[in-house]
Amino acid sequence: MVAKTSKSPSKAASKTGKRVAKPKLLSGGNPQIAKAYGDAPVQAYIAAMPGWKRDVGRRLDALITRTVPHVYKAVKWNTPFYGIEGQGWFLAFHCYTNYVKVGFFRGTSLHPLPPGASKIKGQRYLDIREDEPIDEAQFAGWVMQASQMPGERL
Repeated sequence: MVAKTSKSPSKAASKTGKRVAKPKLLSGGNPQIAKAYGDAPVQAYIAAMPGWKRDVGRRLDALITRTVPHVYKAVKWNTPFYGIEGQGWFLAFHCYTNYVKVGFFRGTSLHPLPPGASKIKGQRYLDIREDEPIDEAQFAGWVMQASQMPGERL
């Protein structure tokens, strides 16, 4: 089970008047965000995504949340995860230098298959590059399918 958090560390720090440090960007521009559960750390990750990737992160989060309103969220290993309580995680995304990689943990069971192959059994990927449109209907379809399958317990 994934616990919900009521407020983010940055909100708590801002109430004290202390300055909140901007997250460090790791290789490829991936934000370094401490492991935490709930919407707040995912929103902190998205806010720290560099440039055009931030808009992609916002769109992905909005599409996932609209498609699966009861989705649970967390940041683990500097990556936002999305899942269903009691079923595990069904997708995650991560910043790379030239794209944002969305990983579907049971991607080989999705129809049609997401385009990116993986060396990890069962996974498929969608790479989103700058100025490439996201097929929102297709993405929402994959999210819905993925959310109804047993997830990964990570």
